Amino acid sequence: MKKIRILIVDDHEVVRKGLALVLRQEADIEIIGEAETGEEAIAKVQVLKPDLIMLDWKMPGMDGVTAARAIRQHVPTTRILVLSGAPIEDDVLDSLEKGVDGFVHKAISPASLALAIRVVASGQPYLSPQVTQSLIARAQQGYIREDVSLTNRELEVLQLMATPATYRQIGTQLNVSEETVRTHVKNILTKLKQPNRTQAVIVGLRAHLISFN
Repeated sequence: MKKIRILIVDDHEVVRKGLALVLRQEADIEIIGEAETGEEAIAKVQVLKPDLIMLDWKMPGMDGVTAARAIRQHVPTTRILVLSGAPIEDDVLDSLEKGVDGFVHKAISPASLALAIRVVASGQPYLSPQVTQSLIARAQQGYIREDVSLTNRELEVLQLMATPATYRQIGTQLNVSEETVRTHVKNILTKLKQPNRTQAVIVGLRAHLISFN
Protein backbone atom coordinates (compact mmCIF):
# COMPACT_ATOMS: atom_id res chain seq x y z
CA MET A 1 0.00 0.00 0.00
CA LYS A 2 1.38 3.39 -1.02
CA LYS A 3 1.22 5.74 1.94
CA ILE A 4 0.34 9.42 1.84
CA ARG A 5 3.48 11.22 3.05
CA ILE A 6 2.60 14.25 5.18
CA LEU A 7 4.43 17.27 6.59
CA ILE A 8 2.63 18.92 9.53
CA VAL A 9 3.09 22.70 9.90
CA ASP A 10 1.84 24.42 13.06
CA ASP A 11 3.45 26.84 15.52
CA HIS A 12 2.05 24.91 18.51
CA GLU A 13 4.01 21.77 19.36
CA VAL A 14 1.07 20.18 21.17
CA VAL A 15 -1.03 20.51 18.00
CA ARG A 16 1.68 18.98 15.83
CA LYS A 17 2.22 16.07 18.20
CA GLY A 18 -1.52 15.53 18.61
CA LEU A 19 -2.13 15.45 14.88
CA ALA A 20 0.79 13.10 14.36
CA LEU A 21 -0.46 10.77 17.09
CA VAL A 22 -3.95 10.62 15.60
CA LEU A 23 -2.84 10.20 11.99
CA ARG A 24 -0.31 7.47 12.76
CA GLN A 25 -3.32 5.26 13.50
CA GLU A 26 -4.15 5.34 9.78
CA ALA A 27 -2.45 2.58 7.80
CA ASP A 28 -2.22 4.63 4.60
CA ILE A 29 -0.77 7.81 6.17
CA GLU A 30 2.86 8.47 7.07
CA ILE A 31 4.09 11.53 8.97
CA ILE A 32 7.49 12.36 7.50
CA GLY A 33 8.18 15.61 9.34
CA GLU A 34 7.03 18.67 11.26
CA ALA A 35 7.65 22.39 10.94
CA GLU A 36 6.97 25.21 13.40
CA THR A 37 7.00 28.17 11.00
CA GLY A 38 6.22 28.96 7.39
CA GLU A 39 9.89 29.53 6.68
CA GLU A 40 10.81 26.11 8.11
CA ALA A 41 8.02 24.50 6.10
CA ILE A 42 9.31 25.98 2.84
CA ALA A 43 12.81 24.67 3.57
CA LYS A 44 11.63 21.18 4.55
CA VAL A 45 9.17 20.74 1.70
CA GLN A 46 11.98 21.17 -0.83
CA VAL A 47 13.97 18.38 0.83
CA LEU A 48 11.22 15.97 1.92
CA LYS A 49 8.85 16.56 -1.03
CA PRO A 50 5.74 15.36 0.85
CA ASP A 51 2.57 14.33 -0.93
CA LEU A 52 0.59 16.66 1.30
CA ILE A 53 1.19 19.50 3.74
CA MET A 54 -1.12 20.16 6.67
CA LEU A 55 -0.68 23.90 7.09
CA ASP A 56 -1.78 26.03 10.04
CA TRP A 57 -3.64 29.10 8.77
CA LYS A 58 -2.71 31.57 11.49
CA MET A 59 0.97 31.50 12.45
CA PRO A 60 3.24 34.25 13.76
CA GLY A 61 5.62 35.64 11.19
CA MET A 62 4.88 34.16 7.80
CA ASP A 63 1.18 33.33 7.66
CA GLY A 64 -0.46 30.40 5.93
CA VAL A 65 -1.32 32.27 2.74
CA THR A 66 2.25 33.43 2.17
CA ALA A 67 3.65 30.01 3.04
CA ALA A 68 1.18 28.24 0.76
CA ARG A 69 2.05 30.51 -2.15
CA ALA A 70 5.78 29.86 -1.70
CA ILE A 71 5.29 26.12 -1.26
CA ARG A 72 3.21 25.99 -4.42
CA GLN A 73 6.00 27.71 -6.33
CA HIS A 74 8.75 25.41 -5.03
CA VAL A 75 6.90 22.08 -5.10
CA PRO A 76 3.77 22.46 -7.26
CA THR A 77 2.82 18.78 -7.02
CA THR A 78 2.49 18.83 -3.23
CA ARG A 79 -1.12 19.13 -2.04
CA ILE A 80 -1.91 21.74 0.60
CA LEU A 81 -4.56 21.17 3.27
CA VAL A 82 -5.08 24.20 5.50
CA LEU A 83 -6.20 23.85 9.13
CA SER A 84 -7.71 26.80 10.95
CA GLY A 85 -9.13 27.41 14.39
CA ALA A 86 -10.04 31.02 13.60
CA PRO A 87 -13.31 32.38 12.17
CA ILE A 88 -13.47 32.21 8.39
CA GLU A 89 -12.40 35.50 6.85
CA ASP A 90 -12.23 37.02 3.40
CA ASP A 91 -8.66 35.82 2.91
CA VAL A 92 -9.88 32.21 2.96
CA LEU A 93 -11.43 32.84 -0.43
CA ASP A 94 -8.17 34.39 -1.52
CA SER A 95 -6.26 31.28 -0.41
CA LEU A 96 -8.59 29.00 -2.36
CA GLU A 97 -8.10 31.16 -5.42
CA LYS A 98 -4.33 30.88 -5.03
CA GLY A 99 -4.22 27.11 -5.16
CA VAL A 100 -4.84 25.68 -1.69
CA ASP A 101 -6.38 22.23 -2.16
CA GLY A 102 -8.43 21.95 1.03
CA PHE A 103 -9.51 23.90 4.07
CA VAL A 104 -10.73 22.38 7.35
CA HIS A 105 -11.52 23.70 10.80
CA LYS A 106 -9.47 22.39 13.71
CA ALA A 107 -12.68 21.18 15.34
CA ILE A 108 -12.85 18.45 12.68
CA SER A 109 -13.07 14.86 13.92
CA PRO A 110 -10.13 12.45 13.40
CA ALA A 111 -12.17 10.36 10.96
CA SER A 112 -13.18 13.43 8.93
CA LEU A 113 -9.59 14.69 8.93
CA ALA A 114 -8.36 11.37 7.56
CA LEU A 115 -11.05 11.58 4.88
CA ALA A 116 -10.02 15.13 4.00
CA ILE A 117 -6.41 14.02 3.63
CA ARG A 118 -7.34 11.14 1.33
CA VAL A 119 -9.60 13.33 -0.81
CA VAL A 120 -7.00 16.08 -1.20
CA ALA A 121 -4.20 13.57 -1.80
CA SER A 122 -6.28 12.05 -4.62
CA GLY A 123 -6.32 15.41 -6.37
CA GLN A 124 -9.78 16.59 -5.38
CA PRO A 125 -10.52 19.67 -3.23
CA TYR A 126 -12.04 19.37 0.24
CA LEU A 127 -13.85 21.86 2.46
CA SER A 128 -14.98 20.82 5.93
CA PRO A 129 -18.66 21.41 6.78
CA GLN A 130 -17.73 24.27 9.14
CA VAL A 131 -15.81 26.03 6.37
CA THR A 132 -18.51 25.36 3.80
CA GLN A 133 -21.21 26.89 5.99
CA SER A 134 -19.09 30.00 6.59
CA LEU A 135 -18.37 30.44 2.90
CA ILE A 136 -22.01 29.94 2.00
CA ALA A 137 -23.13 32.50 4.58
CA ARG A 138 -20.77 35.02 3.00
CA ALA A 139 -21.68 34.05 -0.53
CA GLN A 140 -25.37 34.59 0.11
CA GLN A 141 -24.86 38.19 1.20
CA GLY A 142 -25.44 40.64 -1.61
CA TYR A 143 -24.71 38.51 -4.65
CA ILE A 144 -26.99 38.47 -7.67
CA ARG A 145 -27.41 35.37 -9.82
CA GLU A 146 -25.13 35.52 -12.81
CA ASP A 147 -26.31 34.84 -16.34
CA VAL A 148 -25.19 31.23 -16.62
CA SER A 149 -27.10 28.35 -18.12
CA LEU A 150 -26.62 24.97 -16.47
CA THR A 151 -28.80 21.96 -17.15
CA ASN A 152 -30.80 20.44 -14.31
CA ARG A 153 -28.32 17.57 -14.11
CA GLU A 154 -25.37 19.98 -14.00
CA LEU A 155 -27.06 21.87 -11.18
CA GLU A 156 -27.46 18.58 -9.29
CA VAL A 157 -23.79 17.80 -9.80
CA LEU A 158 -22.74 21.31 -8.78
CA GLN A 159 -24.81 21.01 -5.60
CA LEU A 160 -23.03 17.76 -4.72
CA MET A 161 -19.67 19.32 -5.58
CA ALA A 162 -20.24 21.56 -2.55
CA THR A 163 -20.06 18.48 -0.32
CA PRO A 164 -17.04 16.30 0.55
CA ALA A 165 -18.33 13.59 -1.82
CA THR A 166 -15.87 12.20 -4.35
CA TYR A 167 -16.83 11.96 -8.01
CA ARG A 168 -17.50 8.26 -7.58
CA GLN A 169 -19.81 8.96 -4.63
CA ILE A 170 -21.60 11.67 -6.61
CA GLY A 171 -22.11 9.17 -9.41
CA THR A 172 -23.58 6.65 -6.98
CA GLN A 173 -26.02 9.23 -5.62
CA LEU A 174 -27.12 10.21 -9.13
CA ASN A 175 -27.00 6.65 -10.48
CA VAL A 176 -24.47 7.49 -13.18
CA SER A 177 -20.86 6.49 -13.76
CA GLU A 178 -17.86 8.37 -12.38
CA GLU A 179 -16.83 9.13 -15.97
CA THR A 180 -20.21 10.78 -16.57
CA VAL A 181 -19.80 12.87 -13.43
CA ARG A 182 -16.37 14.03 -14.59
CA THR A 183 -17.88 15.02 -17.94
CA HIS A 184 -20.55 17.07 -16.17
CA VAL A 185 -17.89 18.70 -13.98
CA LYS A 186 -15.82 19.59 -17.04
CA ASN A 187 -18.88 21.20 -18.65
CA ILE A 188 -19.69 23.08 -15.44
CA LEU A 189 -16.15 24.45 -15.18
CA THR A 190 -16.32 25.56 -18.80
CA LYS A 191 -19.68 27.29 -18.43
CA LEU A 192 -18.73 29.01 -15.17
CA LYS A 193 -15.26 29.83 -16.54
CA GLN A 194 -13.55 28.45 -13.45
CA PRO A 195 -10.33 26.40 -13.18
CA ASN A 196 -11.37 23.90 -10.52
CA ARG A 197 -14.15 22.39 -8.41
CA THR A 198 -13.70 24.72 -5.46
CA GLN A 199 -13.94 27.87 -7.54
CA ALA A 200 -17.00 26.53 -9.38
CA VAL A 201 -18.74 25.91 -6.06
CA ILE A 202 -17.90 29.43 -4.83
CA VAL A 203 -19.34 30.95 -8.02
CA GLY A 204 -22.39 28.72 -7.74
CA LEU A 205 -23.01 29.88 -4.19
CA ARG A 206 -22.47 33.53 -5.01
CA ALA A 207 -24.82 33.28 -7.98
CA HIS A 208 -27.43 31.41 -5.90
CA LEU A 209 -27.30 28.49 -8.31
CA ILE A 210 -26.89 26.17 -5.32
CA SER A 211 -27.36 26.42 -1.58
CA PHE A 212 -26.27 24.69 1.57
CA ASN A 213 -28.85 22.17 2.77
